[in-house]
Amino acid sequence: MRKIATAVIISILLVSVVLFSGQENERNLTLEESIFLALKNNLSIAVEVLNPELADISASVSKEMFLPSLSFNYSTQETNNPSYSWIDAAGQITSMYDDYSVQLQQLFPTGGTLSASLYSYKSDTNQKFQTINPRFGSRLSFQFTQPLLRDFGFKVTRREIVVANNNAQISEANFKESLIQTIYEVEQAYWEYVYSLENLKAMEQSLTLARDLLAKNKREAEVGMLAPIEVLSAESEVAAREADIITAENLVKNNGDTLKTIINLAAEAEIKSQEITPVDKPTYEPREISIDEALAVGMQNRPDLEASRIDIKSRDVELSYAKNQLLPGLNLQASYWSPGISGTQILYKDNNPLTDEVVGTISGDSTKALEDAFSFAYENWSVGLTLSIPVETIFSRAQLAQAKVNFRQAKLRLQNDEQQAFLEIRNAVRNVKSNYKRVRAYKAARELAERTLKAEEKKLEVGLSTNYTVLQYQRDLADARSNEIRAIIDYNLALAALDQSMGTTLENKGIQFSQVSTL
Repeated sequence: MRKIATAVIISILLVSVVLFSGQENERNLTLEESIFLALKNNLSIAVEVLNPELADISASVSKEMFLPSLSFNYSTQETNNPSYSWIDAAGQITSMYDDYSVQLQQLFPTGGTLSASLYSYKSDTNQKFQTINPRFGSRLSFQFTQPLLRDFGFKVTRREIVVANNNAQISEANFKESLIQTIYEVEQAYWEYVYSLENLKAMEQSLTLARDLLAKNKREAEVGMLAPIEVLSAESEVAAREADIITAENLVKNNGDTLKTIINLAAEAEIKSQEITPVDKPTYEPREISIDEALAVGMQNRPDLEASRIDIKSRDVELSYAKNQLLPGLNLQASYWSPGISGTQILYKDNNPLTDEVVGTISGDSTKALEDAFSFAYENWSVGLTLSIPVETIFSRAQLAQAKVNFRQAKLRLQNDEQQAFLEIRNAVRNVKSNYKRVRAYKAARELAERTLKAEEKKLEVGLSTNYTVLQYQRDLADARSNEIRAIIDYNLALAALDQSMGTTLENKGIQFSQVSTL
């Protein structure tokens, strides 16, 4: 997977059109736009988005083990040694030696290695009795080594690639989980902000009712129709509800700042100084889903379970590798090589170098040595087996024991994650159902509170009720409205938590990114 961050943003853009509107000091913001801004600007996402890319790079690096390697070597040297005898040379023996080599090596998935190399040299000396000087030599050779026990097989050879690919998939699953968590946090902050605004409206409506009653009481007290104590009672209630307004306003500011922080509004230069006005209103349409259905979906889609399952695969590969390393090393080796030699041939009198009388030379160069090597003028081959028994594995099997523990730990971790997933999904389904029932119950309670208050106000007009009773019913209505709003918000948060527990948040929000298939 390359540049997964770009893929995420592109997919969001395909399903999101960010249209901001509002006054100069405020911005209308939908939930969808809030999620878009969070995924675009959230610093936690900015950190997490790099992990899949790093893991993908590591996987690409691991695959490079099957790329052929090419090496070159060149050296030159000059040696000067004193002559032990006038027969060798007069004064000192001087030798010049140049050599170079090139080797191409290839690793195979079976664990075998094939190498082809070309080695050439040039030797020149003033030592006497040389028959070829300077001398050129070349050797073309092929060597194949195949492990038959330890380090044999596709699974062992490709271990690093498999583990790296698994780590890339785990990192991608973790990133997906981070996205889901961030989206839930945005939804939670958005709906809590909506609740605080709606709750403030309910408090303001309650304050308006209290003030209207206070004004009515003052008028009646002025004409002697009402005792002054009733005015004091209404004034006390107005003061109490003004205090409730202060608390509600503080909650609005706190929840607004929380939403701004999550979506990192400071990163948006055009709107960072403006107040947010949420556009979406919470709904309470019923959503029917059984626990069994939710469990089936969650077991398939939850990214944490996906990561745990992939981790088990990696641990299984490591366990197989540890077992393989306990085997003796039995390697099949086959070699084939072709030498070549050339140079300036020195002709001595009577074909006897001991005469030290040179009568002529026959020129030769390095080309002839290379021609002999590449034409396989002199064929050589060898085949053999090499057995090595690692003594340390006889006395210590710590690596195998560690691999077994890691494998068992990964399986237990998956079982634990599945149990936690079962619990979260069951709770989420129950919360959705119970919160929907709460919405309906509090809606009915609010409607009854409205009718009760109207009835009591009519009774007050004809002198059949008291100001205290009306004020109490007003407060009951304000509480009923607040409870209804809280229940609706909780229902929407329960739906978001259900999507999170089933791992379907991205799918339901239309946010997708493609996973690149690996080896």
